[in-house]
Amino acid sequence: MGVKGDKSVWEGEDRGFGLLDQTIGQLLDQRADASPDKEALVYNYPEMGIEMRLNYQQYRAQIDQLAKGLMALGIQSGENIAVWAPNVPQWVLLMMALSRIGAVTVTVNVTYRQSEIEYILKQGDITHLFMVEQVRDNSYLDSINNLVPELKDIADPVKETISNPGLPKLKRVISLSREPRPGLLLFPQIMALGAGVSQEEFEARKTQVQPHDPTVMMYTSGTTGFPKGVMLTHHNVINDFHVGLNMAGISKGTRYVTSMPFFHIAGYSAILYSILLDGTLIPLIAFDPAKQMELFMKERGSMSFCVPTMLIAMLNHPRFVAGEFDLSSLELIWSGATPVPVVVMEQVKAKMGADIGIVFGLTESSGATTFTPTADPFELKSSTVGIPMDYVSVKIVGLDDGEPVPFNQSGELLINGFVVMKGYYNMPERTADAIDSDGWLHTGDLATMDERGYIKIVGRVKDMIIRGGENLYPAEIEAFLMRHPKVAEAQVVGVPDQYMGEEVVALMRLKPGETATEEELREYCRANISRQKTPKYLKFVTEFPMTASGKIKKFELKADLIKELGLEKVTAAKPA
Repeated sequence: MGVKGDKSVWEGEDRGFGLLDQTIGQLLDQRADASPDKEALVYNYPEMGIEMRLNYQQYRAQIDQLAKGLMALGIQSGENIAVWAPNVPQWVLLMMALSRIGAVTVTVNVTYRQSEIEYILKQGDITHLFMVEQVRDNSYLDSINNLVPELKDIADPVKETISNPGLPKLKRVISLSREPRPGLLLFPQIMALGAGVSQEEFEARKTQVQPHDPTVMMYTSGTTGFPKGVMLTHHNVINDFHVGLNMAGISKGTRYVTSMPFFHIAGYSAILYSILLDGTLIPLIAFDPAKQMELFMKERGSMSFCVPTMLIAMLNHPRFVAGEFDLSSLELIWSGATPVPVVVMEQVKAKMGADIGIVFGLTESSGATTFTPTADPFELKSSTVGIPMDYVSVKIVGLDDGEPVPFNQSGELLINGFVVMKGYYNMPERTADAIDSDGWLHTGDLATMDERGYIKIVGRVKDMIIRGGENLYPAEIEAFLMRHPKVAEAQVVGVPDQYMGEEVVALMRLKPGETATEEELREYCRANISRQKTPKYLKFVTEFPMTASGKIKKFELKADLIKELGLEKVTAAKPA
């Protein structure tokens, strides 16, 4: 169908790819039967003692052994099982094994600390927690021992379960580390337990899993209010990736290098992308710009997904600037998750030699919802997030009346179709706020649509700056500032102003070795953009507060600026 009428409405198209009626387990079987000797999963970390190369036959065998071990523990279909760890090999095996037996993988942000994991365990009705002992200075082990002090009294965690009034659903904690700890199971013990489950029992369990069952629950970052558990089904995630890959025309056999954390939809998606593409998954345990480029080179990586902060870090890394990395195998980098400055796209194409595509979506829409077709000219890719995926309808509505707006006018982006989440776990009111009675998901993103259906994201409804009654979009000003030859990264927020309602603040991180003054940047703005978009406040920083998935914590920037500028008592004027 495409664009409908003379307003910003897109009705889902159908190019004949169809939607798959499969589970993740069935997808794995299909791939392992067809390509048993094809390399499936690679970890190349000799410096950490982690080296793994599994073909699809071996990959399935390890997953199934683990799945049987999970069954031996008594894990039932529909149970919520949390994974609190960086991108270690066990994460991939767990996610796949849990999907095989109908359990739900609950992803946990690696930066979470004690109060946050306690919230997840309670709100998510978690029965089993898999975790590493520590990430950087964050001791997961200390947090769990504080929350579940009775762990030390459990002699046999296979036969004995936790009894904690504060966490009534939690039965066991399993360590992905190597050292035995009081009350904790070790991952190899679960693998060994699988020997006690027959193939017949396993096959019977697999047949119970249905495509529309939940398979993963991802907690939103919780930048406002408490985090919400987004429930996605096998049907949601498989088809989001299936349709997107077919529309993009990506060839089979891709070697996918990913540093996106698996708890994030873009990291999680890489696991399924690789299977759908008859490809090889090559994860980083955590993002490191030099390590990622080393893997591109050593493993002949051909595709990746990187948020803008990652791209900027690689482009500016001294070893990359010095020409140490052969990236000739790299064909395509997808980017998104936050607006991608045009200048970054240009640099990726010019300096890394890879084409770049833009995807837009959110966890609540199973990941990608729009994308830039590979055949589009670079200029179009750099200025939009593309068109909606097949079988997905989109409309952009006014903030006041909820009606579709004219082309090229901004409003809130709404999504409908197979990508829309099942809902927020145990939050019916929040689910009803997000998904209206007609099935439209309200994204909270400000966007425009042109006559061809191409969409631009201009900001967040809550991020939009209203200065003197005029709407200003941070993404536009950020992209402009990053065209200055000395600026590596820019973030723009609004702060309250007694006269104008809100004023613009720009925070900039300079490129290595560069220096600049506020007046120099202010003059650059005055000469090249309109007066109302010129920031009132300019500030240079060396880093930005970030979530573990690479997003800038703008709410934190704004709160710090309000305090620093002494604006706590100033109330931003509301637009008429």
